[in-house]
Amino acid sequence: MIDIKPMLQKDALINKTILITGGGSGLGKAMAKQFLNLGATLVIASRNLEKLQLAKEELEGQTGGKVYVFSCDVRDYNSVETMLDQAIETTGGIDVLVNNAAGNFISPTERLSANAFDTVVDIVLKGTSNCTLALGKRWIENKENNKNILNIVTTYSWTGSAYVVPSATAKAGVLAMTRSLAVEWAKYGIRSNAIAPGAFPTKGAIERLLPPQLQHLADMTKKIPLARVGKHEELGNLASYMVSDYASFLNGEVITLDGGEWLQGAGQFNFLREIPESLWDALEQSRKKK
Repeated sequence: MIDIKPMLQKDALINKTILITGGGSGLGKAMAKQFLNLGATLVIASRNLEKLQLAKEELEGQTGGKVYVFSCDVRDYNSVETMLDQAIETTGGIDVLVNNAAGNFISPTERLSANAFDTVVDIVLKGTSNCTLALGKRWIENKENNKNILNIVTTYSWTGSAYVVPSATAKAGVLAMTRSLAVEWAKYGIRSNAIAPGAFPTKGAIERLLPPQLQHLADMTKKIPLARVGKHEELGNLASYMVSDYASFLNGEVITLDGGEWLQGAGQFNFLREIPESLWDALEQSRKKK
């Protein structure tokens, strides 16, 4: 069992105010906890204010840090603007934006309605663009520098993936936005990076995506060379580094954190890792005879 300890020193984020969309649960909350442990002030936003309040109480109790919560529908630009007005007035300013809010479901693409497609794309791509533009414009107008954006994408952002086409389409757009703004907004002192997490199980995630009779197919350990899933603390460590001043020269990068899963799936003959040593011996002898 690997014991994951904090990577950075305790005060690494002490002067940072970090806004996380979708920060009330799952990976957003996991990153939030690590940010707070390193001294950051936190703003979390989503549509479900009740869930945010529960997350606030839990996170403050665990870390002793300060969490502010604001209701926001990232699909609606005006809602984002209102949330930012409230957050900036309350905290004095935002230093880091973590675009984490997401939506997804598994379906054959031909079964999708136009509304189903729009629902995912609106949350993932439009939600990310709304938050990025609304906050980025404020940073630029006020000549604030040393700001940064961290987008949460997926390992299929650059390959696509069957059965999650709306998500793959939206995440590919977010990745393109990340790299584009890394160049365009660098002159304003704004960095833009992304993390592509692999399997980091969250409570109820598989149950929401797959019916009971198919959940056995979601054993990620069989698809990951390291033969385990990720720990939330590992994601928290990476995210903390990327938003910290230690990473001030990191810009336009997407870091894959998946135990080698993407590379295993990318190689045409990677399935051969399942062959036992005894069979390899037999194949080698056969080849030598030929």
